[in-house]
Amino acid sequence: MPSDYLSTPLIFLVNTLFSLYILAVMLRLLLQWVRADFHNPLAKFLITITQPLLRPLRRFIPPIGNLDTASLFLLLVLTMVKLAIISSLAVKVPAISILAWASIGDLISLTFDILKIAILIQVILSWVAPTSYNPATILLYHLTEPLLRPARNLVPPIGGLDLSPLVVLIGLQMASMLIEPWFPRII
Repeated sequence: MPSDYLSTPLIFLVNTLFSLYILAVMLRLLLQWVRADFHNPLAKFLITITQPLLRPLRRFIPPIGNLDTASLFLLLVLTMVKLAIISSLAVKVPAISILAWASIGDLISLTFDILKIAILIQVILSWVAPTSYNPATILLYHLTEPLLRPARNLVPPIGGLDLSPLVVLIGLQMASMLIEPWFPRII
């Protein structure tokens, strides 16, 4: 029992700290992918906290087209380290292949979660403060617009109500349900 007593808070701490940094790197990657404005204060914050680990990686890992492979590599390594630490505290570290496959699954799941949460926040903000300016609102728009624009073309507004966020949320949830079971869960 004493090992569980100490390992549970430690697992929580490791998971939280790694997950927050992984989230920052993932947001930076997604915002680069949609070509968001990096003069935005929130984008500058993401650059500032992720740059110390990305700068040295970029010397050795060049981008492929518009894809920031250094960020992808960092995400994979950070997720693998997080899962290895947590699984070693809980039981034992799985094989590297299982760890890598589970890490890819975690990153795919995180991407789906970020997009779904961003759409939900944008919908709520459109109800509460539709005309207000906020740096976060601009980033949410840049992040979600590549998904919402095609949905708006597919489903035009009905009675003044934009149903495209609902269509995209259903599509993201279905894709998540079809893709995520292919990856093992370590934690």
